[in-house]
Amino acid sequence: MPGWVPVVGQKEGPLPPPPPVAANNVPTVDEASVRALLSTSDDAVSDRIVAVVNNDAITLGELHESIVVYRQENREGTSTPSDGELAKQFLNKLIDNRLQLQEAEREKVTVEDDEITEELTERMKKFGATTMEQFEQMVREQGLTMENVRKRLKEALILQKVVHRKVRLRVSVTERDVDRYLSDNRDKLEVGLSYHARHILVQPEEPDRESSWEDARRRADGLRAQILSGADFAEIARAFSKDATAADGGDLGTLKRGELAQDIETQILALKPGELSMPFRSPLGWHIFRLETKDTLDGDGLVRARQQIRDILFRQKFEARQEAWLKEIKQRAIIELRM
Repeated sequence: MPGWVPVVGQKEGPLPPPPPVAANNVPTVDEASVRALLSTSDDAVSDRIVAVVNNDAITLGELHESIVVYRQENREGTSTPSDGELAKQFLNKLIDNRLQLQEAEREKVTVEDDEITEELTERMKKFGATTMEQFEQMVREQGLTMENVRKRLKEALILQKVVHRKVRLRVSVTERDVDRYLSDNRDKLEVGLSYHARHILVQPEEPDRESSWEDARRRADGLRAQILSGADFAEIARAFSKDATAADGGDLGTLKRGELAQDIETQILALKPGELSMPFRSPLGWHIFRLETKDTLDGDGLVRARQQIRDILFRQKFEARQEAWLKEIKQRAIIELRM
């Protein structure tokens, strides 16, 4: 079973984790001191205060638990940071969380027992436990207690609520924002669109002779004329194409824009669905393309693109707003490290 950390499911849209925030009023963590402290199992040392956030203490035990859970979750990784590096990362995160919990207390944000129980049930299902007793056994195997788990879940729910109130509700994306992004990034958005095409390759018998290239072009013109007169493209491809796709009736399959050489792709995408290209010369020979289908930023494709843009812009604005909020509450906080 993977290492268990209670992560609250989002019910009202994406709420990314707090981004790292530069906090000039937070002292630097001494990695050597952290390694020395973390190496002991003395309960008295575990209760040692490593930081004070507005008179609210963070203990070495809390810091150590965060590192233990992280290592359990990443025990299959090829490499993990040192305890000192993790201590810096998680102590800053604990400080951020403590500041937000204090904001939640000021805002009178609360969580009911039923909400915690509901989240516990979701965690139980996620990790394959069929009963709460089985789930409690899994928790104990991780070196945690249900009391720890409920406390973590309660804090996670409170954080979700206060972030929703102080950040998410203050973020909006307008249609004008979407229009501007679409106009500025249309080429990039089209890169991800797909198309489906077929292909016939006619090669010169003597590539070193220009007359052989002309003969190959006339044969390509003839094949194209047959198709325009009603011959089946796939049958013509099977009979005459020298490309590896001949056996499949010249089917190139579904392609993403940018997968083929630019000159070839330009020829294909200039066509309308069902349209046949003029013979096109490349170092390999003469090509005839037929476009089957093409996704565009129109109709349903445009609807999907606009929703993707809204998601992108919301995340950008959300992260900027959250960073500004965290900086604001840090600037008025009194934070002391006691490493």
